Amino acid sequence: MRGLKVSSADWHAELKSAVRDPAQLLTALDLPDSLLPAARAAAKAFPLFAPGGYIGRMTPGRLDDPLLRQVLPLGEELDEVPGFAADAVGDAAATKSAGLIQKYQSRALLITTGACAVHCRYCFRRHFPYSTAPKSVDDWEPALDLIRADDSLDEVLLSGGDPLTLVDTTLAELAERLAAIPHLKRLRIHTRLPIIIPARVTSELLAWLCGTRLTPLVVIHANHAQEIDDNVANSLARLVDAGVPLLNQSVLLRGVNDSTTALVDLSRRLTDLRVMPYYLHQLDRVAGAAHFEVPISRGLQLIAEMRTQLPGYAVPRYVQEIAGEAHKRVLA
Repeated sequence: MRGLKVSSADWHAELKSAVRDPAQLLTALDLPDSLLPAARAAAKAFPLFAPGGYIGRMTPGRLDDPLLRQVLPLGEELDEVPGFAADAVGDAAATKSAGLIQKYQSRALLITTGACAVHCRYCFRRHFPYSTAPKSVDDWEPALDLIRADDSLDEVLLSGGDPLTLVDTTLAELAERLAAIPHLKRLRIHTRLPIIIPARVTSELLAWLCGTRLTPLVVIHANHAQEIDDNVANSLARLVDAGVPLLNQSVLLRGVNDSTTALVDLSRRLTDLRVMPYYLHQLDRVAGAAHFEVPISRGLQLIAEMRTQLPGYAVPRYVQEIAGEAHKRVLA
């Protein structure tokens, strides 16, 4: 790819050298300059951010590449579409204190950071007010006090942004404080880092993740089998070999994975790597992402077709999050 230097194995370096300029992305993938004005206009509202290693899995010259489509800003993002809102899933109403969200019984979610390893153009938190989230471990104390006071909680999720963009010393301290809360049993990490920058799965990460009394679970996010190259496979193997259960969640996206072949290939790739397909999400109707939406009727058809080709354990649950409901709505 012209004009793009892929970073070293240091995950910090990969984050630092990520592509932020649409012109650089287009040049690296031999795409026409005519795409640039719309890409720059959309990137003003939601910046482009894509590490070189992830871009390296894209096919030059293909505007319909399923990985490129997830990161390239498009003019359609600026369209105002009825039914698409800034807070598509009711995060604001479910916020209990700065950075603490609770929508469902028995578990709560901490917004650990606004930083991500990649800016997915369909992100349901692309408009989230990250400036209100705590900036240090000590800043988490009000949220931790609420968790301590609620013994109905037995699981905490670390989300964001992406929690694994934080350094391991910070995450280790937060994990220790959570482990000191007697009624908590499990610590779940929602992350895209092992997919986007597989070098993030370090011995330091495994040490704190497996180093408390809490049962760790990691939910990764891959939407297409092309995202999972050998380096990603090795990073996932390190987690599984350390005893960490791995699940994958995907989003059904027009032009990315809205075909039976794409979804079956992804499930097969995941299960071969000991990762369980967990959720296939109907797109959250966030402003700027309407062009990714696939009709639910098509999603139901795809799941039915997957069941004819895969064992039951390899078919994810097709779900939709509805603000205010007590659990995700299972569509199939």
